[in-house]
Amino acid sequence: MNNTDEKLTANAVIANTLDKATATDPDLLVVTCDSRGSAGLVPFTNAHPDRTVEMGIAEQNAVTVAAGLAHEGKHPFVFSPASFLAMRSIEQVKVDVAFNKNNVKLIGISGGNSYTWLGNTHHSLNDVAITRAIPDLEVYQPCDKYQVKALFKYLLKSDKPAYVRIGKRKLDNVYHEDFDFVPGKATVIREGKDICLISTGEMLYFALQAAQQLSKAGIDAEVVDLGSIKPLDTEMIGKLAQQFDHLVTVEEHDVINGIGAAVASEVAKYGHAKLDILGFPDQPAIQGTQDEVFHYYGLDAEGIKNSVKEILSK
Repeated sequence: MNNTDEKLTANAVIANTLDKATATDPDLLVVTCDSRGSAGLVPFTNAHPDRTVEMGIAEQNAVTVAAGLAHEGKHPFVFSPASFLAMRSIEQVKVDVAFNKNNVKLIGISGGNSYTWLGNTHHSLNDVAITRAIPDLEVYQPCDKYQVKALFKYLLKSDKPAYVRIGKRKLDNVYHEDFDFVPGKATVIREGKDICLISTGEMLYFALQAAQQLSKAGIDAEVVDLGSIKPLDTEMIGKLAQQFDHLVTVEEHDVINGIGAAVASEVAKYGHAKLDILGFPDQPAIQGTQDEVFHYYGLDAEGIKNSVKEILSK
């Protein structure tokens, strides 16, 4: 972990990265759904009104318009709450973007449980399950400002459709400035020998904290970052499945068809490691602050630590 540097939201890093990219990419556009403020894009849209397409609260239309822009050679980034972008507009994502291989980058802001008190209508605890099932659509969930910056540098060069889920919190730093994002590659953040924790996004830091707490109890936990959900690093997962007796995935997502299911499909090929999936149960989430909700479901560092101890005691 890197605790010596300033914490930033993913939104702030993205806005800055795209602003700089306008100098070299004349076709870069942002498409928003009444979401400039919540996406942290007001400085960008004020500076580049000619690069901004405001669609209002109309995610389906925004995705289709972005697909048309991409078909004509533009490079649109669509920003909307993940709960709406990955669900309300999913047919347009599937047909207009992915099936036609249009170069549209879909940025699901305020992902997971970020909207807290706004309730289950605004939570996106199923978006990874939905988007990773669509052919030719890449899916990413970065964990800190360095990974966000490196990921968007890749996205600016890539001509492949992609969905990116980000949250609202200021991100704890895991990597350093020299981090290089490679699609389809997982990263070992902490080496261990007793159990392996696999996580992504904001949950990764909690997994790292849990590993540090477990070390005090004599449990040496490895921690792996799965920031690239699709393409998936099947080679590393295969190695982990053979190296460890126990694997645990940790995600801010329904336990059905998220990263746990993605990992399980690979682990099953080896028939050795036991896999436990930590996430939100398959029911509407309780209401509260994000930290309160994480604690309730055992997804904070303490809860992950306790789950690991229970798993290893069986």
